[in-house]
Amino acid sequence: MLRIHFTDADLARVTVATRPDPLWEITGSLHRLQTRNGRWAYADWLRDFGPRIHEAGLSRALRTVLLPLFVRAAYFPDFLTPAAGAAGLTPGLKAVLDAPAKDVEGELDLLTRRVISTPPGLRRFAERDQREDLVQLLREYYDAVIAPHSDRILAGVTTDRLMRSRALLSGGIAGLLDSLTPRMRWRPPVLEVDYPAEDRHFHLDGRGLTLVPSYFCWNYPVALADPSLPPVLIYPLNHESATTSRHCEDNLPLAALIGSTRAVLLRIVANGASNSELARLAGISPATVTFHTRALRDAKLISSQRHSSVVLHVLTPLGAALLSGTVSSVEAS
Repeated sequence: MLRIHFTDADLARVTVATRPDPLWEITGSLHRLQTRNGRWAYADWLRDFGPRIHEAGLSRALRTVLLPLFVRAAYFPDFLTPAAGAAGLTPGLKAVLDAPAKDVEGELDLLTRRVISTPPGLRRFAERDQREDLVQLLREYYDAVIAPHSDRILAGVTTDRLMRSRALLSGGIAGLLDSLTPRMRWRPPVLEVDYPAEDRHFHLDGRGLTLVPSYFCWNYPVALADPSLPPVLIYPLNHESATTSRHCEDNLPLAALIGSTRAVLLRIVANGASNSELARLAGISPATVTFHTRALRDAKLISSQRHSSVVLHVLTPLGAALLSGTVSSVEAS
């Protein structure tokens, strides 16, 4: 259990990350390769992973550097996920490169002590010139297997931010912290986090806390090992599969009302989805997605927001009520 202790000053400085953190997504993705847990949620990504890694010529580096360095264990080095990653891949990688050699050396020594069979060659990354190779490798890995799925990652994180925003508006900071279920529980002034890695107390001491929703984080939240670093808590998105909605038995009354394609799209949008996700999951063309989402938007069943080059669709209260079969309660209100 991780117990995060808040003061009044900390509660005033709770924030939710505005975008996916690419270094945490790299970390989570490498952890996903080291377990079979939750593979259903990443089936499409895993299917593409092998060919993309092979095509990028990263198979050997994956085995000898990335998986040993980003080991899924009670500890992996904090310098791999600097706070600068919140601003994007390039600032994050620069921070990895510029990390003080003494700090990196200490973290790598700790890694080799805690993890069995860690390749001794990893210690070379304490030297800045060796870290240049690591930074290049991380960029190539990101471009090969993370970037092609960036629309889905952004859509998931944006949807989660919308959920947290609603919790904040309706319940304040307490409502926001209380919405971080099921692995976290708000017991004022402590946020209890299910944390298999260790049992510890973490005092924020007025520094606040940045909550970072992550697509590749699975099941349990993750925190930095060094309590002196800026406090962050990485937590998993809700991976209730949109693809399950596609394959479940049709809601015949809904399909009769708005058409089978729009009924499928509405069910997928229940988890938040981008145009590319809707096209892929519904098996239709992007142009057809645009046609149907316009109709659903005009009927006030979904709302759409543009984030950079991605359009994210979410249900409106009317759309959610129609999907659940309780539309009459909305009309009555």
